Amino acid sequence: MKRGGNKGFTIVEIMVVVALIGILVGATMRMVGAELAVARDTRRKADLKKLQTALGVYYAKYGSYPSTGGSYYFSEPNCGGAYTDNGGNWIPGLAPRYIPKLPRDPNGGPSSQPAPCDSYCKSYFYTSDGKDYKLMAHCSPEGPLLATDPFYDPQRPTSAWMVCSGDPACSAW
Repeated sequence: MKRGGNKGFTIVEIMVVVALIGILVGATMRMVGAELAVARDTRRKADLKKLQTALGVYYAKYGSYPSTGGSYYFSEPNCGGAYTDNGGNWIPGLAPRYIPKLPRDPNGGPSSQPAPCDSYCKSYFYTSDGKDYKLMAHCSPEGPLLATDPFYDPQRPTSAWMVCSGDPACSAW
């Protein structure tokens, strides 16, 4: 005997559909998040290379690098701690003459990462004594840091990428 009027979905059918949609959305979000992390890391490396080129041009003109007096200046304002963004001029004298604008980390700001980055900002750091310099994407790399990578920082192997002028800045700072 056929019953009439039951043309709707059961609660079980609706729950199965909702669960499948949730699984698909979760998988898509994970893939998109991973691709965004790769894009941010690619931008960080490009920023470091542009700054390295600008610092080379500055050095060719003046015979020294912009000095921070040995202090670290970072690209993110209001992060606190012992570091400063030097009023936005975190590489003194470089912009706008040698680079139009000093870049900032694409995901910059206070870090939510575990130690050693838990008390720092996701930021670009710069330090120079005039003779040598070190420039880092600190607490920002979201992908693997391999010792063979040209941006590998032996002082911060799990928390920073760097470009530098040579030793001692590359190996000891």
